[in-house]
Order: sequence, then C-alpha cells, then structure tokens
Amino acid sequence: MNRMKKPLTRLMYVSLLGSLVACTQTPVKDSRDPMENWNRDVQSFNEDADKYVMAPVASAYRWVMPSFANEGVSNLFDNINDIGVSINDLLQLKFAQGGQDTSRFLVNTVAGLGGFVDVADMVGLPKHKEDFDQTLGFWGVSNEPYVVIPFLGPSSPRGILGRLGDSAMNPVNYVGFGVMGLSTGATATAISSGSSALKGIDTRADHLGAEKVLNEATEDRYNFVKNSYFQQRDYLVNDGADTNKEDDFFDIVK
Repeated sequence: MNRMKKPLTRLMYVSLLGSLVACTQTPVKDSRDPMENWNRDVQSFNEDADKYVMAPVASAYRWVMPSFANEGVSNLFDNINDIGVSINDLLQLKFAQGGQDTSRFLVNTVAGLGGFVDVADMVGLPKHKEDFDQTLGFWGVSNEPYVVIPFLGPSSPRGILGRLGDSAMNPVNYVGFGVMGLSTGATATAISSGSSALKGIDTRADHLGAEKVLNEATEDRYNFVKNSYFQQRDYLVNDGADTNKEDDFFDIVK
C-alpha cells in the first residue's frame, strides 16, 4: 500500500501544481476594457491604414515641405488650438493660465503672422495642453471604458465628447457660414474638412519616428498603447500631480 501511495501522492502534487500554474497564466480581464476584441481589431485596422496610407502621405508631405514651412504650418494649427486651450483653462478654473494662453494667442496672431511664427515662445509665454476631455475629467467624468475609434485611435466616451467639444471651439469649423455671402453647405464642409486633413497630415509628419518607440517597447502593442493612453490622460487631467512622469510614447505622439 505504501508503494502505491507514494506515486499517487506525487501525481496529486503534480496535478495541483499544474492547476496553479494554469491559473496564474490565465489573463486577467481588464475592467476598463470590456470591448477588447473589438478594440484589438480596430487598432490592427488603424495600424494598417497608417502603414499604407498616412505614413507614406506624411513622408511625402515632409519631403515636399521645407522645414521652415512645415514648422510654420504646425505653429498655425497650434495658434488656432490656443483658442480652445484658453476656453478650457477657464472651464477648469485656471484663470492665471487662461490669461497666459489668451495672451499667447493674441501675440502670435498679431506679431507672428497669424501664428506662423511662435513669437509668444520667444517672449516666454509657455504652451499648455488643455482640451475638453481634460475639462470633463476635471469635473469628475470617468475616462472609462476604453474604446479604439477607426482612424482616430485610443479614446473613451469622455474622449469622444471631448473631441466634439474641441471641434465646437475651433473657429475654422465656422468659416464659410455667412462670410462674404457664403452659405452653409459644401463650402463650409470643404474648408473644415480640408483644414482637418492638413492638420492630420502635418501632425503625422511631425511624428514619423514615433512608431519606433512602439515597436521597441513591447511585444503586446495593444496593451502598451492602452496603458499609455490612460497614463497620459490621467497625467494631463491631474497636471502631473498623481504620476511621476508622462508616458514616453504619448509624450512623443502628442
């Protein structure tokens, strides 16, 4: 009997150990990401779209555009963006910073050829990152669940509302409405869409090296991007108070 018990006991130990190992290897479901299967598919689609469309177009744009012109176009969009930044400053009760960002917009608009030259930076007015997503976060709106949007990338319901709010604060979207006799419709849509497309290409051209960080960071690109998104948004909403540093990847691509 003793001879029989030893092998059986060892077999039980081995089976128990195997069960424990299997449990530890079972992936833990991320409560922030209930749509993971959908999100992974969309991220894969976005990466393919970027690889075969956006990256080549951005590379051609950078090749055609002189460096000073590329920087100037980026400055123009940054200057327009400062309007929304100033509004979001006020909505987050950051009145002193709102004064700085409003001054920044006025200085660059008047002395910087509409923003083509960043004169405000030369005189010591810093650039801030404030958007309506951060404003919603400031007032306690949750940044979950995680969702990946086709062509746009990582986001959340709060992020989607944030994009809509930022769009409403962008004066370019109102160009063509009642200006010089132009009515709403095709003209306004063309101006707004063309501006958005140029901004997207210009932004992508400015970050052509960002994919190298993503490729070298980890084998699981999906989780890396997701965690980076949450860290970066938390960092911005809390002005860096709750994290030691902004995530490297999103610090580059943003």
